[in-house]
Amino acid sequence: MTRHRISVRHSAVSPGDRLPVAVIKQSIRTALELEGMKAPCEVNMLITDDKSIKSLNRDFRGVNCATDVLSFPMHEFDPTGGLQAENIENDPETGLLALGDIVMSARQVIKQAAENNQTIKRETSYLTVHSVLHLLGYDHTDEAEGKKLMRNREKEIMSVIDSK
Repeated sequence: MTRHRISVRHSAVSPGDRLPVAVIKQSIRTALELEGMKAPCEVNMLITDDKSIKSLNRDFRGVNCATDVLSFPMHEFDPTGGLQAENIENDPETGLLALGDIVMSARQVIKQAAENNQTIKRETSYLTVHSVLHLLGYDHTDEAEGKKLMRNREKEIMSVIDSK
């Protein structure tokens, strides 16, 4: 099994709103494995409050509202043509492929879990998988085919996670 470095930290989140770190790490590992990522990767996740994610959403996407999750990929992958991570240089200090960063709003996860009649664990896992797919080049905003491809991969990966 490929050894990935996954960092998850909470900031500006009350103790009662902390999201399950073990679920996040396992969801990232499963998504990378099922996407065929053989290179050891580094993924960083920050779990924060609505105010912080709203600020990031405004600054980076021009959308002035809180959102559930933001992904900041370090590389451009084409999920339809294979990941081709071998063409990207690993960090010389760590030997890892830095995939990017994820920022998640704990309050939005909790709210959406209730709205979707899901557990917080399941909603956290789903949004984590969704974000990892963005780091790997999937996009659901531009075209119908891209959205269909991404949603299908989310369902496939979540079915594996849900079966564990």
